[in-house]
Amino acid sequence: MKASNAGAGDQFGWSVALSNDGRTLAVGAQTEGSAATGVNGNEADDSAGDAGAVYVFTRDGTTWTQQAYVKASNAQAGDQFGFSVALSGDGNTLAAGSYNEDGSAKGVNGASDEAAPNSGAAYVFVRRGAMWSPEAYVKASNTVRNIAFGSSIALSADGATLAVGAVDETNLTRGIDGDQFSTPNNAISAGAVYVFGRTGDNWRQQAYVKSFNAGPTDLFGIRLALSRDGGILAAGAPGQNGGGRGVGANPEVFTAPESGAVYVFMRNAGTWSQHAYLKAPNSDEYDHFGSGVALSGDGSVLAAASDGEDGSSNRVGGDQSDNALRDAGAVFVF
Repeated sequence: MKASNAGAGDQFGWSVALSNDGRTLAVGAQTEGSAATGVNGNEADDSAGDAGAVYVFTRDGTTWTQQAYVKASNAQAGDQFGFSVALSGDGNTLAAGSYNEDGSAKGVNGASDEAAPNSGAAYVFVRRGAMWSPEAYVKASNTVRNIAFGSSIALSADGATLAVGAVDETNLTRGIDGDQFSTPNNAISAGAVYVFGRTGDNWRQQAYVKSFNAGPTDLFGIRLALSRDGGILAAGAPGQNGGGRGVGANPEVFTAPESGAVYVFMRNAGTWSQHAYLKAPNSDEYDHFGSGVALSGDGSVLAAASDGEDGSSNRVGGDQSDNALRDAGAVFVF
């Protein structure tokens, strides 16, 4: 499978998402260079380097065909649209992140400009029949330059809940819906997650999510996962410095640089709260636990990657105390 306008350096396949029935596939090409906007524009125009694109493919029997060539509604060079992608379970809702987008708008469907470099954006598209159209241009509620909103994205199976990560967000406020407007500090990559809900065709922000022990280099939200109904959210923070191990670790001990953590949040009657703070059972410094996260549909099983873990054991259930193979990596299931 290749893009219909394959070009050198496009990075087609940087991100992928698949519908539940396996018949709709979205593929991001974050450095594709067309200046086209919207859906099925001019693919041959290569005048906007690194603008990015998303390609949607569908399967009929054993045959795959390209259904749509999708661009941001305000595509500009360098935006890297398609850095992250997500599909609803039925494949009829597509969300795409563009973490280098430059708009200064706040919230949903604001005016487009270039006044906040690298603030980032997310875009939602919907399919009716075989036709795709844009539905929402989504920005952080506290948009400032360089926060990389759209660096990660997750969509519930019903397409009604959207989570967007801003890995370089600088606010050190803790918890849910705290102060969003501290003075930006570009040396900080604490990270934040923004949760949006859809009613009909209208999206609105439900929650501004921070960990309850936020640190300046956590990279909180660099990886996200949602349960099927959007009521459980998992967020990885591989740069988090917490000491301790397992589910009961003390969240206020910061003695293990970049050991990493995963945070689980739950929604009850429209209100989000933190449910769990997870560390690897053999957590050590620089393990980067939380470098990947995945949730089962009902949210009862969580998989978390730790790409810097040093164990030399093979297969499943080996000796977790063995640190003989640097950066071998591991996955933990909870």
